[in-house]
Amino acid sequence: MLTLGQQIQQEARTEIEKVQREYFLREQLKAIKRELGETDEQAAEVDEFRKRIEAAHMPEEAEKQARRELDRLATLPTAAAEYGVIRTYLDWLVSLPWSSITEDNLDLENARRVLDEDHYGLEDVKERILEFLAVRKLRLERGVEMEQQPVDEIRREREGVILCFVGPPGVGKTSLGRSIARATGRKFVRISLGGVHDEAEIRGHRRTYIGAMPGRVLQALRRVETRNPVFMLDEVDKLGRDFRGDPASALLEVLDPEQNREFRDHYLEVAFDLSQVMFIATANWLETIPPPLLDRMEVIQLSGYTDREKVAIAKGYLIPRQIRENGLRQEEIEFSDEALMHIIRGYTREAGVRNLEREIGRVCRKVAVQIASGKVERVTVTPDLVTEHLGKQRFRRMEDVAERVSLPGVAAGLAWTPTGGEILYIEATAMPGGHDFQLTGSLGQVMQESARAALSYVRSISKELGVSDEYWKKHDIHLHIPAGAVPKDGPSAGVTMAVTLASLATGRPVRHDVGMTGEITLRGKVLPVGGIKEKVLAAHRAGLKAIILPRRNEVDLEDVPEEVRSEMKFIFADTVFDVLNAALEPKKRKRPAKKTTRRAKGERSGPAKGEQDAMPKVARGAGNKKRAADA
Repeated sequence: MLTLGQQIQQEARTEIEKVQREYFLREQLKAIKRELGETDEQAAEVDEFRKRIEAAHMPEEAEKQARRELDRLATLPTAAAEYGVIRTYLDWLVSLPWSSITEDNLDLENARRVLDEDHYGLEDVKERILEFLAVRKLRLERGVEMEQQPVDEIRREREGVILCFVGPPGVGKTSLGRSIARATGRKFVRISLGGVHDEAEIRGHRRTYIGAMPGRVLQALRRVETRNPVFMLDEVDKLGRDFRGDPASALLEVLDPEQNREFRDHYLEVAFDLSQVMFIATANWLETIPPPLLDRMEVIQLSGYTDREKVAIAKGYLIPRQIRENGLRQEEIEFSDEALMHIIRGYTREAGVRNLEREIGRVCRKVAVQIASGKVERVTVTPDLVTEHLGKQRFRRMEDVAERVSLPGVAAGLAWTPTGGEILYIEATAMPGGHDFQLTGSLGQVMQESARAALSYVRSISKELGVSDEYWKKHDIHLHIPAGAVPKDGPSAGVTMAVTLASLATGRPVRHDVGMTGEITLRGKVLPVGGIKEKVLAAHRAGLKAIILPRRNEVDLEDVPEEVRSEMKFIFADTVFDVLNAALEPKKRKRPAKKTTRRAKGERSGPAKGEQDAMPKVARGAGNKKRAADA
């Protein structure tokens, strides 16, 4: 026991002597540095942090936290593990723009000019930005004049500007944010939320984790060095969620004007004011955005462009940019309007202009090769030259629609997709069998129910259509929607399905220049649907001349450009009978084998029984009046 005790004392004495020796040497080193006029690195760093804390003008809570951590840093040796953690924390704390604000440019004419320079059309968005600047200007000017509040206090009031641009790809949602920043004189910062699964990406990690950092929101504000930038949250509809949390729920505090005044990041653990930030979110569609998050944003729909708008955008923005990027000069290449329209209709089929710019770039590169080799000095791009450089056309307009709906049992419907509107062909065929109904084409549950409702309704009006009940008993019906690899769902194809089945049963083809959309009921009523502007623009791009819409969607045509409305005919339907009368081709009359002599025999003149049109109007028949009354 004595030997063990002596051994323990010896080890303790050795350790104490080692610590004392290091302390003695360090004190000697400090004294030597003082004699040489050199300052202590740790003391200098502490003094530097103290100055930065005073210059940051933090709120009381943040400044108190920073000074508490600075006092801990001053007492720790630089070799301690916690020294680096505290130093990094203080560096983040003093680097944030607690009081740095960019002055708004409140000149409305300048803002309008900037927005018009950068983007063609988009009047709703431009008006919303001008409204924001006008309100901001009046609040600042009249608040100071009436001495109600100081300027700084007015600026700290809730701004309430959280916009969400929703539209197909390529319509300018992201670039519009940069234009807004330039028009308002604010700095611009953007983060992409596509594929983000971790809640800590928004709120940050606790300091207890190794390598912890603040979330993306505060990181972006540190980079931009101001607390009132234009902050773009790109692809907010593509947020994910897993065991690490739900980033969409974390955004609720960021985008709520009543809460983001005291946004608390997990890393900083102090309140940061986000109420001055102008948040702009972008999305391709709204269905995947959680309702509580969507409720905090003002949604502005950005629809696709018409062909004429694309030509104007190409001449004003796309062609000059591609000329610069491909090393050409303005006087060396010129695109005619016919060539641009040929590219738009023959080589692109999109709501935006992204593919249009790619095709223009391809033509510019072909011309650059000719100019660089000395073959030509100037090129005027014509439709023939476009075909020579880009090859054969990829898309056809009316020819494709006319070819596909030339037979009975095929109709062209209008569908909405995240990339804009599309033409949706619905086909039906009948075969000998026993009362079976098949559906194919990757149809969702709602669309399958719409197809069954359409079949039930068409069978219920067999008498008015001139179709015998034996037809349905002796035939199996197969309804298919092509592009089977693409999932489809929604009730708006009900009208098109009913027309397809009626066309199949009566043998009357559907008009090749007509598109249609609408939901139907079992009583034959046509209900309104959404996405009317996108569907009309898709029909216009495909070359359709008429569109059948539900009567209650007539007000939605106000969103469609005037040039499109003037080139198309719109037929509004209350019932399926209205749709059938407008969509189906008239039934051809049967010619008699030979001339009759009934007039000579004293019989009534006119076509014989069976020679007259079996159904010149679908709505004929006494039975139909009762059905219309029921509907």
